[in-house]
Amino acid sequence: MKKDIHPDYRPITVRLADGTEFETRSTMRVDRHVSEVDSTNHPFYTGRRQYVDTAGRVEKFRRRYGKSSASK
Repeated sequence: MKKDIHPDYRPITVRLADGTEFETRSTMRVDRHVSEVDSTNHPFYTGRRQYVDTAGRVEKFRRRYGKSSASK
């Protein structure tokens, strides 16, 4: 490998959503990574659909891009 062109590849600790931890190596600049998704809660592995809070997303969109209620 050429020198000084590759990022540092060092050990980190990964904590999954179910609480399990393991050590691996990564180019991330942190010593610890916490994941919110793993095979115990991801719909692909569980077969369950997770419904997104669409009303919350719509309201967020309206607040950001919609007209204000005073201008109606």
